Amino acid sequence: MSRLPQWVGRLGAGLSRLATRLETQQAAAGADEGAASASSSGASGPGGSGPPDAGAASSSSGAPGSGTGEGGTAGPEPPVSVPAPPAYAPAVTARPDPVATVPWGVRVAAEAGWRLLVLAGTVWVLMRVISSIQLVVLSFTVALLITALLEPTVTRFRNRGVPRGLATAITFIGGFVVMGLVIWFVVWQVMENIDEVSRKVQDGIDDLRRWLLHSPFHVTEAQINHIAKSLREAVGANTEEITSAGLEGVTVVVEVLTGVLLTMFSTLFLLYDGPRIWSWTLKLVPAAAREGVAGAGPRAWATLTAYVRGTVIVALIDAIFIGVGLFFLHVPMAVPLAVFIFLFAFIPLVGAVVSGALAVVVALVTQGVFTGAMVLLVVLAVQQIEGHVLQPFILGRAVRVHPLAVVLSVAGGSLIGGIGGAVVAVPLVAVANTVVGYLHAYNKENAMRAVPGPHGATAVAVAPTVPPSTAPPGEAAEGKNAGKNENKS
Repeated sequence: MSRLPQWVGRLGAGLSRLATRLETQQAAAGADEGAASASSSGASGPGGSGPPDAGAASSSSGAPGSGTGEGGTAGPEPPVSVPAPPAYAPAVTARPDPVATVPWGVRVAAEAGWRLLVLAGTVWVLMRVISSIQLVVLSFTVALLITALLEPTVTRFRNRGVPRGLATAITFIGGFVVMGLVIWFVVWQVMENIDEVSRKVQDGIDDLRRWLLHSPFHVTEAQINHIAKSLREAVGANTEEITSAGLEGVTVVVEVLTGVLLTMFSTLFLLYDGPRIWSWTLKLVPAAAREGVAGAGPRAWATLTAYVRGTVIVALIDAIFIGVGLFFLHVPMAVPLAVFIFLFAFIPLVGAVVSGALAVVVALVTQGVFTGAMVLLVVLAVQQIEGHVLQPFILGRAVRVHPLAVVLSVAGGSLIGGIGGAVVAVPLVAVANTVVGYLHAYNKENAMRAVPGPHGATAVAVAPTVPPSTAPPGEAAEGKNAGKNENKS
């Protein structure tokens, strides 16, 4: 225990000497810095002379011990120096902004990507809503097409002094009576000729059977009977499915009747209150876009009217010429087939192919190969005249849509709304094309108006001048006075 105080004393003395040594090194470092600053100030001062180590000597003389200089005042604390990293240490660069490290193309793709996702989600929701109220949407769209066809008749009655209500009633009743008579005539002709067609179809099946028996395919009568037996068994086994299909057919008939009634009511009110309905619709548009939409509406309606009237004329010409060809070739049900061709002409591209194929099949089954080939030639000739002469001449540029857009719109419309969707798809695309084109031109014109015009001498240089012979007297005098003032200046 007697050695413990001595060991503690030696430890304290060692710590004191270590502290003194550290203070001495710090004072020496501060003296070096002070000498460097003194030499730079002496060189810039008057005479540029003076002992360079004076400040260092005074600092070193007053540094050890108490840390005070002459006169007992406390000197400045020496700065703490940080040793430089060794030469072999790797260089560490600052990390850049993460946004700056992303390539420009990736950022543009990301910005466009999330916007496309928002648009896709909006379109998906819109399609879901349309699918849930498909009957209402399709009925209203068909009513728009019928209104575009009948509205010029209402305008003619109004121009002759007939009241709007009476003109609307006459046009509405007359239009739907004509359409009802056409449908009744088609059904009547089909019912009148169905027995003859069935008999000729049966004869055609017998001819096909005999041809298969004597064909190079070596088909035997046992194989044909086996196929017929399999078909009868399939029909007998699927009686329940056929019954359910019949029940679904009843549901379809109810839906069709409902759609017809909705179409009639919508057409009536669109014919009578069309301008007022359009004014009310404009109130739902934001005020900033109302002027552009108000200008696009009449142009869209003109496009829709031109499309419907042009399609009716083209379809009527197709039906007449193909019906005449079927009549002279002695094809059964020539008039109902012509009416089918007229109705299917409202489905661009697809309707002409389907109706023409139906006419060729009926001619082939009932009259033979030669008559079927002749009907095919007639259908192809009429469709070529329609595509290259009638549609460009009658429809013109008002409803010009690219064939790819026509095919895609018909396919999309048929997937969404079946035959009705295929009928209304192309006119909707034509109207959308007209509206987008007008709004693009309207926005461009507004952007040009927003650009400030020239001022001063530049405005005089680019200002349009009116020839004296065409300008009114007042404007010509003002132009002369302006020219005199400009010459004087």
